[in-house]
Amino acid sequence: MNDQRLRLDLTALADEVTSVDLRDRTLRTSRRLGIQRAVATSAAALVLIAAATSTAFAIRPNQSPTPLPADTPSVTASSTQSPSPTPSASADAPPSSGSGTNAPAVHFGKLFYGPASGVEAKNANLRSWSPGGSVVRLAALPEPTALIRAGISPDGHRVAWVQIDVDGGSNLYTANVDGSDRQQVRKEVEQTCVYPVWSPDGRYLLFREWDATVGPGRVGVLDTHSAKKTVRWWANDRAGCNARWSSDGKIIAMINADGGVTLFDSSGNRKRDMPGLGTRGTWGNGDVVSLSPNGDRIALYRSDPSSEDATDPKVGVVRDTRTGEEIRLPLEGRKSRQVYFRTDGSMIVRVQAGSGYAVLLVDEDGKKIAETPEPASLKDIRILAVVG
Repeated sequence: MNDQRLRLDLTALADEVTSVDLRDRTLRTSRRLGIQRAVATSAAALVLIAAATSTAFAIRPNQSPTPLPADTPSVTASSTQSPSPTPSASADAPPSSGSGTNAPAVHFGKLFYGPASGVEAKNANLRSWSPGGSVVRLAALPEPTALIRAGISPDGHRVAWVQIDVDGGSNLYTANVDGSDRQQVRKEVEQTCVYPVWSPDGRYLLFREWDATVGPGRVGVLDTHSAKKTVRWWANDRAGCNARWSSDGKIIAMINADGGVTLFDSSGNRKRDMPGLGTRGTWGNGDVVSLSPNGDRIALYRSDPSSEDATDPKVGVVRDTRTGEEIRLPLEGRKSRQVYFRTDGSMIVRVQAGSGYAVLLVDEDGKKIAETPEPASLKDIRILAVVG
């Protein structure tokens, strides 16, 4: 009986152990499946988050677009502003019929123009042009003062001229180059021999007084910055015409009575006459166009002896003020019409180019740096000044 009882107890214990083991395995399996479901759910959530984030980045403002494949054509938005015309980069080929070459990075400065001869209009406009840009129409001045008599300040901001007013007076005016801020700065000023010339600092104006009874009078230097427009008069009463001031402020050149050139200091004291000019020289009846920075070279301007027109066109030449000798320019067989010195000693040379004109930038040693054609609209007018 005891044995039977023991078997029954062992059988019951085995059933209990099996039940517990199955329950534990079931719980473990259920826990493992739960973990797997949690991982899968988290992964799916991460995928959804990543997708949402990518969408957010894709639509965020100011975000660079996804690069296109290499074989996809690109589209570039163009500016609404039209670029300025850019001349050709070659500086050596001469222009033909108004078209030419130029290195865009080269700085020619700003060129100011006025009519080349008398016009019928009541007024004549000044114009400016910087190579690579457009022609700008500036102040309208009473004709004929805008021909070759207007003086442009060295900074290109002001213009000075002499005009005959309705009362018959010959008066000196200044204004901004666009015609604004017009001022009468002196009455009774000579108009045809000594044109108003600015000092290199743009403060003073050289002019000659006019007496209705005796005619041309003294040469004076007017202080445009002074409230009373004070004048310092030259003691020399034999000064000539058509004055030009060197950019260092020390030399003033004028055409003398013999058709030559006399050099003065800034106070009007005579320094010397240039050799090789005048009635006994090789270059008479000319005008002074400009002086080199220290006055050692001079650009002159006279009628073309081969032209039937005795007044126009003109020929420009550069000479040494100490020897009178002509300095060769790189014209490449063309005629020089005008030459203007810049403050660094380089020159702007205007040459005939086909049916139009071109301007050359020539360094102090006479080597051409660049060349560019002038716009056709400037063909029939002349350069009055070069600044910058």
